[in-house]
Amino acid sequence: MKFGRTQLLVFGLWLAALLALVGPEAARARDAVRAPAVHGLAPLPQGAVVPLAHRPPGALPGDGGPSPVVFPAQELTIRFNHRLHIRDLKLACTDCHVNATSSRRSQDLLLPKPTACDGCHGSDHRELQAVKSLTTDLISQCGYCHIGYQPDHGDRVARQRFPAPHLKFSHQAHARRNIGCAQCHGQVDQVELATRDQLPRMRGCFDCHQMPEPARGDAPGECTACHLADAAGRMRTEFPEGRLEPPNWLFNAGHDANFLERHKFVAGNNSELCTSCHSESYCTDCHDGRVRPRNVHPNDFLALHAVAARQNSPDCSSCHRAQSFCLGCHQRVGVTLSGPAENFAGRGRFHPPKSLWTDGAVGSEHHGSEARRNLSACVSCHTESDCVVCHATAELGGGLSGRGTRAGSSSPHGAGFATRCRGALRRNARSCLTCHHPQDAKLGQCR
Repeated sequence: MKFGRTQLLVFGLWLAALLALVGPEAARARDAVRAPAVHGLAPLPQGAVVPLAHRPPGALPGDGGPSPVVFPAQELTIRFNHRLHIRDLKLACTDCHVNATSSRRSQDLLLPKPTACDGCHGSDHRELQAVKSLTTDLISQCGYCHIGYQPDHGDRVARQRFPAPHLKFSHQAHARRNIGCAQCHGQVDQVELATRDQLPRMRGCFDCHQMPEPARGDAPGECTACHLADAAGRMRTEFPEGRLEPPNWLFNAGHDANFLERHKFVAGNNSELCTSCHSESYCTDCHDGRVRPRNVHPNDFLALHAVAARQNSPDCSSCHRAQSFCLGCHQRVGVTLSGPAENFAGRGRFHPPKSLWTDGAVGSEHHGSEARRNLSACVSCHTESDCVVCHATAELGGGLSGRGTRAGSSSPHGAGFATRCRGALRRNARSCLTCHHPQDAKLGQCR
């Protein structure tokens, strides 16, 4: 049988193609590994920036990903295209991450098992020390997915590293409440290689966990619901990866260079937030200890603090408690009506002289006028019994043997009170019984 020139040319091309297909398997594998890869090496091809809409809820422009302390750095040595598998091949997240809806610990490694890839890629991962490529297709070769594959060194692939997060989290609890994957991980179907950038942000968690009750349902709002705690029940903040500190968007509590100046406002507005991490001794080491910084108050503040306290007592109470800090100091130095008896002699004077404060006519420096102006200042040191010593009637054990019943002495009532005492007794008898015994004849006149 004779062949023409054209037939011989076609036969030659067919034979060359056949020889290329049946060449040595090692040569074909080597060619597959060397094939240029564009997709699946980064979140988007050529390192493009992932749009904010595709990142997890709570992500901010240029935030650098989630906290490196909560989610330590990972080492990814795999090539994978989520967008191809989810959007184009119509796979669900749980087709590969089969244990995601049942996991109750953040330490669980929820990556797909190697054998999950075999059905489509034509590989055999049943023995990880002897993985096989069952076909000559490009996608079945080890180097197609494993970056750094070394066929000349025992078919070794570079190991991946996924450190456990320093966090408490139950995928199961969230899945049972119909919280979808995208609510924590963002639009994974729009990215190729999923990195740390697709891990949750705390701002996104607050969308549920900081909602007012009862809208937040079972989502607890305390810090240790998600963060690890120490033996004392406070948040653990020290980890090998660094120190965990609040971000600035969290109630303006970011521990930046300016925080020393504004931390008093943060503590005054939400002291419970501070106690999540710090003990009371952490504050008193500076504010009431030998290491107290001098710029908290001016050097002569001890002489001036009474004026500041009267002008803005809420500002003082953001750090100090009147019944412990203020009263305790006044008792120690003896500038008080109570406290150890040995402090009475030679004590300093907190109020104006006795001739003006108690014995003189009622004027601007009389204690009655001061009590009517700002009673809260009085009760920061005094209890009700201090007033009763002078103002109670003799029937209740008043120390002045009935002087409280005479006008111009220790009566707390103004002129003409007898004409309106009946209404006061009817509205609130308790205040009357502070100084009067129930059987007091004077009290009977007001019934």
